[in-house]
Amino acid sequence: MTNLTKREIVLEIYEKAGFPQKEIVDTVQMTLDIVMKALSEGRNVELRNFGVLEVQRRKARVGRNPNKPEADVLIPARAVVKFKSGKILKQQLKKMDLAKF
Repeated sequence: MTNLTKREIVLEIYEKAGFPQKEIVDTVQMTLDIVMKALSEGRNVELRNFGVLEVQRRKARVGRNPNKPEADVLIPARAVVKFKSGKILKQQLKKMDLAKF
């Protein structure tokens, strides 16, 4: 099973809607830019029935290099994005055939 790419999204919209591909590419890119901007500003992105992209803060912590376990490495605090699936997506995932993986 392969990953879904932005190009595949554009082609599927093109086949279903028939709009010019250039307009679809621009629209998809604008959508992604808006989502990225909101996340980089610390805002969560809620897409009803699909899920929520949440910005979370990871605390600074001490890690260890397995090759040099005697030396501690400080891992700084950072922001990460967590995805929580929505109701409809959860329902569809329950129906998924796990034998494909």
